[in-house]
Amino acid sequence: MTYRVLRTIARIITRLTTRVEIMGSEHVPHQPPYLLVTNHLSALDLPVILLAFPHDIRAFAAIEHRSHPLFAPILEASQAIWVRRGEVDRRALREALSVLKRGEALGMAPEGTRADESHALQPAKPGVAYIATRADVPIVPLGIAGTEKIKHNARRLRRTHVRVAVGEPFRLPASGHVRTRELREYTDLIMRRIADLLPPEYRGVYA
Repeated sequence: MTYRVLRTIARIITRLTTRVEIMGSEHVPHQPPYLLVTNHLSALDLPVILLAFPHDIRAFAAIEHRSHPLFAPILEASQAIWVRRGEVDRRALREALSVLKRGEALGMAPEGTRADESHALQPAKPGVAYIATRADVPIVPLGIAGTEKIKHNARRLRRTHVRVAVGEPFRLPASGHVRTRELREYTDLIMRRIADLLPPEYRGVYA
């Protein structure tokens, strides 16, 4: 029920403010579990993701948003996994693995934060590779472009073209307990899959 309400709100927001182009819908898995990995441009990424994916997706959210008057109720309703940024939050990692083990979908922005003013990819944290190797589920890459312009254009009563590209699901070369060096390599592999779905100006350090 909660996700149905959120999807209805997402449709209203996106129809009023955007023209969404979704590419690669055939790559969306028929059912979870899977790990959705994406770049993160704006708080308005969430409505777009809700349009592109039919499943309920649990996602990480920075714990400082827990007191935000607007975002907190939405994140609570979507059962966000609260995470402490800038440190290894083992509780959040355990909860994320539990989501996948229960056969649900988990969403992550591997950079661990919203993009800076360049809107391009930044170096990612190895947490995404840690979860992917421990859970051993399909990884679905997603590239989003344009959501960072929505607020600016909406003030001028303009709709923004948003491009959403879903990539082919894949798995990492190894699973289970892997070395730190391999986690870094797998993190780069995941990020390159996201970069491949983005326009060149969004690829940043993974160009």
